[in-house]
Amino acid sequence: MGKGDKKSKRGKIIIGSHGVRRPRRKAADRPLPAIPEALAVPEKSKASATAEKNAEPKPKATRKPKTE
Repeated sequence: MGKGDKKSKRGKIIIGSHGVRRPRRKAADRPLPAIPEALAVPEKSKASATAEKNAEPKPKATRKPKTE
């Protein structure tokens, strides 16, 4: 029972699988990674989201005539 054993904890670590001997941690148990404030994206408020929808659409570009 060691690195090649599929039923032992050590074998599951080596193989990279999970099971009864090595259950996965639940999402609630894992700590969330800390995001620095400089990289954090501010969430848009509902007021700004509706303002973007009501804004005038961009004018479409006209095609240039082909040269011969």
